[in-house]
Amino acid sequence: MALYLAFDLAFLMAPFQPVETLTGDASLGLLLIADHAMRHLPEEYGRLGLPIQEFERHIAYDIGAESVTRQLSLLMNAPAVMARFSRLLIDPNRGEDDPTLIRQLYDGAVITGNYPLVSEERQVRLERYFRPFRQAVFDEAAVCDRACGGACVIISIHSFTPVMAGRARPWHIGLLWDKDYRVVRQLLAGLGQDGSLVVGDNEPYDGALKGDTLHELGTKPGRAHVLIEIRQDLIGDDKGAYEWAQRLAPLLLALNRDLDMHTFRQFGSRTD
Repeated sequence: MALYLAFDLAFLMAPFQPVETLTGDASLGLLLIADHAMRHLPEEYGRLGLPIQEFERHIAYDIGAESVTRQLSLLMNAPAVMARFSRLLIDPNRGEDDPTLIRQLYDGAVITGNYPLVSEERQVRLERYFRPFRQAVFDEAAVCDRACGGACVIISIHSFTPVMAGRARPWHIGLLWDKDYRVVRQLLAGLGQDGSLVVGDNEPYDGALKGDTLHELGTKPGRAHVLIEIRQDLIGDDKGAYEWAQRLAPLLLALNRDLDMHTFRQFGSRTD
């Protein structure tokens, strides 16, 4: 009993970990990332002044993205890197100069813990949370590059709300990309074989976002990549997440066998 108590106390006293990495076969040359996987906050931030129910909403994290990422990692034996901190603390999928990096208002919620925000606090969040996550994905991608003998393929997992601004979103899944068409072309073809699916091509968002994770990890160095958005009501429980992971895993493994996917190629960006 004393041993277990000591372990629990040590865990509670451990510093907040901003990143979780899932192990896999790096030689596969395929890396999963999930920027908005979790909604945790370091203890000193409380709930950023928000009611606890706000952390059940999409403003705090991408509902279902963590579960889909874990299932895909297991099904494909692929490594994955996930941010553990809530996007309300600082958004790891933004450039450091993006005005939405640390939000003060988000979909009707006023984040009083982010207002006013002095420059010193902004720097603290960059150094303790944002940059460690970015460094973790860069480091893991470099490991995968070396292991596969080329460029690893980057797959980013996100989710989106069924309704936004009072409008229903018809897509079941969306594929976001900039100018590198390699991954999206094959995924659109594969998903298009299921006539029941409504697949968004740069919907419900545009995949060209300067400074975001894929811009830095994929576009700039020339790695093949895509951001996958799945509608949250379809992956809000473990069953739905597993079903979508089962649908996506064979498509991702198939495209990953294409040697062109593992070549560093410069396509530029629509943000240039």
